[in-house]
Amino acid sequence: MGMLGHTFVQFADNIMVGQLGTAELAAVSLGNSFVFIAMSLGIGFSTAITPLVAEADGTNNKADGKNALKHGLVLCTVLGLSLFGFILLAKPLMYLMEQPPEVVELAMPYLDLVAFSLIPLVIFQAFKQFSEGLSQTRYPMYATILANIVNIVLNYLLIFGSFGFPKMGIVGAAIGTLVARLLMVVYIWYLLKSKKKFHDYVTGFNFKKLEKKVMNKIISLGFPSALQMFFEVAIFTAAIWLSGVLGKNAQAANQIALNLSSMTFMFGMGLGVAAMIRVGNQKGLKNFKELRRIAQSIFFLTLVLQVVFAALFLIGRHWFPTLYLDVDDVTNMADNSEVLILAAELLLVAAFFQISDGIQVVVLGALRGLQDVKVPTLITFIAYWLIGFPTSYYLGLYTDFKSTGIWIGLLIGLTASAIMLYIRFNYLTKKLIVQGKN
Repeated sequence: MGMLGHTFVQFADNIMVGQLGTAELAAVSLGNSFVFIAMSLGIGFSTAITPLVAEADGTNNKADGKNALKHGLVLCTVLGLSLFGFILLAKPLMYLMEQPPEVVELAMPYLDLVAFSLIPLVIFQAFKQFSEGLSQTRYPMYATILANIVNIVLNYLLIFGSFGFPKMGIVGAAIGTLVARLLMVVYIWYLLKSKKKFHDYVTGFNFKKLEKKVMNKIISLGFPSALQMFFEVAIFTAAIWLSGVLGKNAQAANQIALNLSSMTFMFGMGLGVAAMIRVGNQKGLKNFKELRRIAQSIFFLTLVLQVVFAALFLIGRHWFPTLYLDVDDVTNMADNSEVLILAAELLLVAAFFQISDGIQVVVLGALRGLQDVKVPTLITFIAYWLIGFPTSYYLGLYTDFKSTGIWIGLLIGLTASAIMLYIRFNYLTKKLIVQGKN
């Protein structure tokens, strides 16, 4: 639920903005494509904190746990500011990407505010990953639930100008996102500070005393983890851009399918966090046989869950897209009808890649728990950018598959990633069990 919270903010924005028209929905899609790339780097980097805290917790070493949080907060704050600056510098690229001009003009002011919201989001991630490293996943969940409620209320007031508030369109959605993310940071810090178990961890920091060794450890784990998430999110972002070349309706349909599949993916990602925590605990205890058993149990649970989601996508692929558009809007009826048809086709493919996507992210979480990040980074690059993207590019732009072809490429890339990552996990854990016996 905590992982789903990030995506649900976008879900609420998309549904409410979609009532304004397909151009507005496409603009949010284009703006968020930049934010998703930056967000993937921030979230991916922050995951380095969890296995370090989990290992410290496994050996009951509170000093190391607090140290990981302190240094993680510093690095995440610097990274959040850097990502904000990066997006501002990258904004002019929108004009060079062959996107519909009306979509670009709408996306620009939206992007400024949502990009700034990355700073509190990445700081929140540091607290979230720390809390999860101590196996306390409830508090980040509470913070994301509160943030989503605030976001939806502000969206309603500011997008449509309800109850006397100014009607701001998609800029109103951006303001809602920014305020919600600022609130998340304040609330999770307050929650953790208020609990006796966590009070000493999250207070009394001496930021003047930073250790190079701890910084390097977090960076050595965080940078490859950030690249892993970047490689995956970037290929989905490329799908948004490729869809934009096909037109605003293709881009809007892509955004609907992407938003729905992102939400189900977050359940897999949440189980990936569970795998990272439990594997990190067992690594600290050096119980590698139990480590492998726990991880494989989580893999199986993920498989069952993703098959259920795949079935829901197959059954509801014609109904789900209607949530995003005003189907009674006579003025935009032709555009809306085309978007609904295209989105249903994409959800047919998305139903199948639910399974691959869930498996690859949960195995990746287990490998992070083992603090194995370099080889998985190479695997994700090969799967997404040497296998998946070329397939998407060719099928999407040079065949009659078009939008569906782009998503077939995504399916192939995710499947390749899932298979190769599991082979890596299987090899490492068997090796550790044999070494443990010796």
